[in-house]
Amino acid sequence: MKLLVTGGTGFIGSRLALNARAGGRTVVVAGQVNTDAERARLNELNGAGVEVVPGPLQDAAYARRVSAGCDLVIHLAAAQHEANVPDAHFEAVNVEGTRTLLEASLAAGVRRFVYGSTIGVYGEAADTVLTEASPPRPVNVYGRTKLAAEGVVESFSGRLPTTIVRISETYGPGDFRLLKLFKAIDRGRFFMIGKGLNRRQVIHVNDLIAILLRAGEHPAAIGQVFVAAGAEIMTTRDLVKGIAAALGRPAPRLRLPLWPFLMLAVTMELTLKPLGISPPLHRRRLDFFRKSFVFDTRKVREILGYTPVVPFREGAAETAVWYRTMGYLPAR
Repeated sequence: MKLLVTGGTGFIGSRLALNARAGGRTVVVAGQVNTDAERARLNELNGAGVEVVPGPLQDAAYARRVSAGCDLVIHLAAAQHEANVPDAHFEAVNVEGTRTLLEASLAAGVRRFVYGSTIGVYGEAADTVLTEASPPRPVNVYGRTKLAAEGVVESFSGRLPTTIVRISETYGPGDFRLLKLFKAIDRGRFFMIGKGLNRRQVIHVNDLIAILLRAGEHPAAIGQVFVAAGAEIMTTRDLVKGIAAALGRPAPRLRLPLWPFLMLAVTMELTLKPLGISPPLHRRRLDFFRKSFVFDTRKVREILGYTPVVPFREGAAETAVWYRTMGYLPAR
């Protein structure tokens, strides 16, 4: 089976491509190479014999080129963290890029298409236990455009077997999103903003990879929407304590109120974004301390037959070792 992974120079995409290549699959990666992290992943993929074809999926010719001859497409590419671009950028990448790739996949005779969406489509989840049937209420342009892209995927379902996987917070070796958190805790410089009682279900990247591949292969997955989240429900305090234990550090105790940071974030957004300057602090960055997401994951267990197997403390320790081995954290 020839697999196309889009967003393959990102964290999840690169781990998926390496895993699939190690499992004997022929893998093609579509991705951007704009940052040091993406260049490092490009070198890692090339070293493993994975073909990487950089380019924008909004380009129909490029989309046709990378999907040619592929049996399965796992589409993870997205505009996500950009804070200094107009909403039209998210629309172009997340919605129209997905449409272009679907059209190219249909023309190429792709047999299965898996769309990597996000739990961000649920917006402010509060204390509700969410399922795939819970109504989406996205609150930012990223969540809105990812939900719109889900609609585009579903519009192709009569012509192309599709599956949607809403991905929870993902961590593990290769992740740079949580590196700042690990660094702050390791240096004793982390402080909690707010009470830290918001709940989350993070998933180890290896567990997510298993779900994505099963979603692209299992006959019963066609036409379905799945939430991919970890087995453990933890608070942000629990998450921080687990990382501190993995690093061999004491759990941070300093806590500051949330509201001054929230006001500062809003002020920065209103004053800096119109000037084309990326705000160093914005509301989405504070979501880590204030949003709760708890999921019922029975659908993945019952249809795909998979339950996440990596406990957070074990996964956090593995991630800490990777950071130290790669030189991102000092050796101990």
